[in-house]
Amino acid sequence: MGSEADRAGNDLKLERLYALRFSTAERAANEQLWRVLCDSFLSRFVPADATVADVGAGGCGFINHIRAKRRIAVDLDPRVRERAAPGVEVHNSDIASLPDLLGASSVDVAFASNIFEHLPSAAELLRVLTAIRTILRPGGRIIILQPNVRLTGGRFWDFLDHTLPLTELGMQEALAVAGFRTISCRARFLPYTTKSRVPKPAWLLRLYLALPPAQWLFGKQMLIVATPES
Repeated sequence: MGSEADRAGNDLKLERLYALRFSTAERAANEQLWRVLCDSFLSRFVPADATVADVGAGGCGFINHIRAKRRIAVDLDPRVRERAAPGVEVHNSDIASLPDLLGASSVDVAFASNIFEHLPSAAELLRVLTAIRTILRPGGRIIILQPNVRLTGGRFWDFLDHTLPLTELGMQEALAVAGFRTISCRARFLPYTTKSRVPKPAWLLRLYLALPPAQWLFGKQMLIVATPES
């Protein structure tokens, strides 16, 4: 009984935290940014006939806009059901329980955006990565979008719920320990946060994605694609 009460209390605190962090205008702008990011870049990693799992789906920006045969959102937050678009399959669960939810070798692509920095420890990160490896089919991929603490520096701690700092090297090491082989790694990809006084228009992201020098200048988040070792 106490644990349920604690979880409810934590959910309310997180709801208040995110309400304070992002305005309604910022949330709407982020939806447009995800549409551009999926259409202009991330779609190259996702075959049209793929089964895709968004691990820690949060606002569902990725899973709502990526094109795939089967789209799955997994997050402990029950409000994800309200955010998921029609046709998205939703599971409210701990992301480490993915094998129990979806079964082994059931997913072609797993996507994890800005989730691992919220985990409490390296041991928990390895537990989650192992669960993701279990659900991926042979030749499947994990796509990771993650703050790079080497580039963000002290700004990493600007957000109350950030607990696990990782560089692109630390992230690749964790992947190797969990049984993955890195296919590609961009230490600098997206800016650290989309939060700003003036929401960024979608066309600016499209231009940014087309200009690698801009990514080297402003990129503070890594992008890593990896596959399970055979």
